[in-house]
Amino acid sequence: MTTAALIRQITPIRNPTTALANIGARDIARCPTHCSNCNLRELCLPCGLTGNDVARIDELVYTRRRVKRGESLYRVGDKFSSIYAVRSGFFKSCVILEDGRDQVTGFCMPGEILGMDGIGTEEHNLNAIALEDSEVCVIPFARLEEVSTLVPGLQRQVHKVMSREIVRDQGVMMLLGSMRAEERVAVFLLNLSQRFVARGYSPSEFHLRMTREEIGSYLGLKLETVSRIFSRFQEEDLVAVQQKHIRILDVAGLKKLMGQKLN
Repeated sequence: MTTAALIRQITPIRNPTTALANIGARDIARCPTHCSNCNLRELCLPCGLTGNDVARIDELVYTRRRVKRGESLYRVGDKFSSIYAVRSGFFKSCVILEDGRDQVTGFCMPGEILGMDGIGTEEHNLNAIALEDSEVCVIPFARLEEVSTLVPGLQRQVHKVMSREIVRDQGVMMLLGSMRAEERVAVFLLNLSQRFVARGYSPSEFHLRMTREEIGSYLGLKLETVSRIFSRFQEEDLVAVQQKHIRILDVAGLKKLMGQKLN
């Protein structure tokens, strides 16, 4: 697996009302915008679909759910009934280790899918926590399976999303097992850059929604190590850092740091 591929990869059956039963009405909204005219459609489940196929997907999303910063979308052990397309905001997925530490397993941004960890066991195996005020589209999985049998393109897209999750997990394992600390942080920043570009944002300037500690947890590094590497990158004019605001000054330099051949 090439470094470029790794950067890209480490880029989220019951009555659907059951999962919403304990959520306040103010946190649930009917969907005024359908998949067919959503500005994230090319990043989300309708990607590559046209015409009547997209119209059928419009039937999938009945509600949206608002999740405030620090609140859970779902937690380990919760019954699985839906997957969630992030419409706005930012999430982290994590588990609580036996010693009580929070182990971050990924970050999810608009246009990406959360909740697929629960498909196999019919209960969630991760916690999904909002890193800022966020909103998701609730997609009942039973209904998704039903519509997928009628829309082959949607079925292929669901398989692609599931495959992407598997490959991303493999990419993280490779990152943690074979890369130096500086390489891990460089890959992390370049991956975020590519994901922001896909959403129409600047490739070189963005705001980190996660803390240094959460970055370290995800990358298998200590907080002090992450802070030291950011400082080093800034001293070497690779990035400019102002608290959570990041400006990438030298993309080629970050890639060179990882030993990647440049085009």
